[in-house]
Amino acid sequence: MLIAVLDLRTAAEDRAAALAQLDAEREEIRAMPGNLDFRVYAARDDEESVAVIHEWSDESSFGAYLSSEAFARSGEVLRPLVTAPPVSRRFSAALLETV
Repeated sequence: MLIAVLDLRTAAEDRAAALAQLDAEREEIRAMPGNLDFRVYAARDDEESVAVIHEWSDESSFGAYLSSEAFARSGEVLRPLVTAPPVSRRFSAALLETV
C-alpha cells in the first residue's frame, strides 16, 4: 500500500477555494482503480493549512492518479492559490488490521 500525505499552504482567504477544488475531485479520485481512500482536511489551528491523505493499493495506481485529468485540473486551480511549495510525503505501508 502507498500512503501519500500532501500539505498545502494558502492565504486564509483562499483556503475555501482550495478545499472546494479538492472536494470537487474527491469522488472521481475515489473511483480510480487502486484508490483506497482520499481525504481532505482543513487544519483547526492554522487557517492557511490544508492536508490531503491518500491511500493507494500500489505505486502504479498512484502514478496513474498523478497522470490523471483530475490531478491536472486540481493543479491548475491550486497552483495560483498556494503560498509555499507543497510538501508531499509518500510512504510504503502494510495494513496490519482494521478494527
